[in-house]
Amino acid sequence: MTGGSKALAKAAAIGARATEGLEVSLLHADAASPKTLLDADGYIFAFPENLAAISGVMKAFFDRSYYPCLGQIEGRPFALLVCAGSDGSNAVRQAERIATGWRLKRVADSTIVCTNAQTPDEILAPKIIDESELTKARELGAAMAEGLAIGIF
Repeated sequence: MTGGSKALAKAAAIGARATEGLEVSLLHADAASPKTLLDADGYIFAFPENLAAISGVMKAFFDRSYYPCLGQIEGRPFALLVCAGSDGSNAVRQAERIATGWRLKRVADSTIVCTNAQTPDEILAPKIIDESELTKARELGAAMAEGLAIGIF
């Protein structure tokens, strides 16, 4: 809603698109479905932390996708990008538990980008993500794509 997670997701997609021969989809959680997961070979889940938890829109996506995908996406690679105000660890913990239930394979340490937004005005303000964090997201996307392309995931 304030652009931080979107910037990280776009950067990861740019990195992934550098690998030829792969189709890279960048979808808002509202537009994604269980079929999205079933059709993909790997996932980078990017979302904001809200109130020390996975954002509501992302949680709703996980809720509507969990059982339809259970037992059908095991072993696929995943990574997490979380944009947080101050911590983000609980949101990561929640998403990693969902991924564990699906039996996904974590292929990178979860990335938490803290914006240090603490006041209502700071929380609601558009987020500008530091270039070093965007570079990490691009590198994550590139690594995921390369791993899929050469079959190590």
